[in-house]
Amino acid sequence: MRGRRMAVTGAAVAALAGTTLIGVQPAAGATRANVGGRAPDDGPARFQEQKIDWHGCRTGPDDAIGKELDDAKAQCAEVTVPLDYARPDGRTIKVAMSRLKATDPGRRRGALLYNPGGPGVPAMYLALKVKQAEPAVAARYDLIGMDPRFVGRSTPLNCKWPAVGIGSAGPDRRTFDQSAALAKDLASRCAGHRAVLPHASTRNTARDMDVIRAALGEPKLSYLGSSYGTYLGEVYLQLFPRRADRVVLDSALNPDLFGPDLTSTTGSAVTAVLENWAAWAARHHGRYRLGATTAEVLATVNRIDQAAERGPLRVGDHRVDSRVLPQLLWNVTAGDSDEMYAGFAADVRVLSDAARGVKVTPTPLLEQVLTGLSSPDADGTASVQTAIQCADRAASRDPDTYYRDIQAHRVDEPLFGPLIRNLTPCSFWPVAPAEPPTRVRNDVPVLLVGATGDPAATYPGQQAAHRALTGSRLVTLRDAFRHTVYAGLFAPRNTCVDNAVNRYLIDGVLPARDATCLNTPSAGKGRSS
Repeated sequence: MRGRRMAVTGAAVAALAGTTLIGVQPAAGATRANVGGRAPDDGPARFQEQKIDWHGCRTGPDDAIGKELDDAKAQCAEVTVPLDYARPDGRTIKVAMSRLKATDPGRRRGALLYNPGGPGVPAMYLALKVKQAEPAVAARYDLIGMDPRFVGRSTPLNCKWPAVGIGSAGPDRRTFDQSAALAKDLASRCAGHRAVLPHASTRNTARDMDVIRAALGEPKLSYLGSSYGTYLGEVYLQLFPRRADRVVLDSALNPDLFGPDLTSTTGSAVTAVLENWAAWAARHHGRYRLGATTAEVLATVNRIDQAAERGPLRVGDHRVDSRVLPQLLWNVTAGDSDEMYAGFAADVRVLSDAARGVKVTPTPLLEQVLTGLSSPDADGTASVQTAIQCADRAASRDPDTYYRDIQAHRVDEPLFGPLIRNLTPCSFWPVAPAEPPTRVRNDVPVLLVGATGDPAATYPGQQAAHRALTGSRLVTLRDAFRHTVYAGLFAPRNTCVDNAVNRYLIDGVLPARDATCLNTPSAGKGRSS
């Protein structure tokens, strides 16, 4: 969810829904807009009315994702959009998308555009996952997956960073200064892209979405987004309120806080997730030997942390220091299923042994994570994620602001505070945002769904989004510690949540009032109250 590369990306389904255009069902040809009134943020008609030339998705013999899309009978295309909507006659860029046609064309409602979160995550391929997870939705909508500007196949941005992030600030001023130096270095490597960096904002991505809506010939856009995708949806609602139809936001972010420092608000939520996992691990003490009580398991984690502060732990061929360890332990937020908790417990068992000086071999997942953290940002995912956040909201350029904040929370957030409150490259970014942050306040109807124990989109943040969107209804999944709740795309299914979302997307029935779904051990049989 941010440039520190530690939050789990959530599921997001966006829906472009509107009146079906009679006779416009091109197999591989062109779609042309035929849209009415224009909004203040519209680009010139040449963008809104451009033809879409559909083609195959595979770009070459090694393009496995493109092949899978082609095998699913998807079509791919690009639209042209302004780099800077304030200068529409200037430079343009390409935004790529995929389309999976509605499987029941006789009952087709419109188009459904999908955003999985991030920011900086390609969505062209993930539209296929929506079809597989929710065939009833796929029957009624053309599913659209858009790679946001500068992501994936959409004029990609890559600063060629030697690392994927700066990690934790560590235990003292020396380690904090080291992280600040790394952040400054990473920011400097993006200076060559200063002409495009101010335009990487969520506001511009929302405008790109509306260009796609118009080019598809859809009068309105319905949207289902998760994690960062909810902020994208919030911004779209604010910029184009009359263009929104059926909107669902899964695990909504606080629109007043999104930016480079958002995770500084997650401390208590992440601590609650760790405690929930520790209780699970205590019940499985016979297998993992991490402690027979919740307190004993947490004490084990604390001993690992203290050992890493004294010196790096040897984990296979890797060295785990106080900068890296909190990033590994952040994986407790990956999900609250037995499978996810068991995998995390196995990793902690390895780290516990390493902290005692035992020669250890990392689990396959731990090896993968450690290799990723020590590798360069080859595909540019981390740098473009950071670029989006820096373009959305300015960060403090005074490193001491962050150090004082970390120090103030050493007692109540000893493990994760130096990670979630650390500065980012945005403190040294070579350009300022081109626009102020979007103030989201509107009464457009929208359905919000989310879990009370979400570690990334915290429940207070979801409630703040609910207040900002006065036409919204909130369906809460109680006693669940997971990020995203719809359709089983990135977390266990809950039938109660799925039914609420599908009833709205398919039948147009928004709940009359806020509702609660109950989490159950099987994760799939939630019920409302």
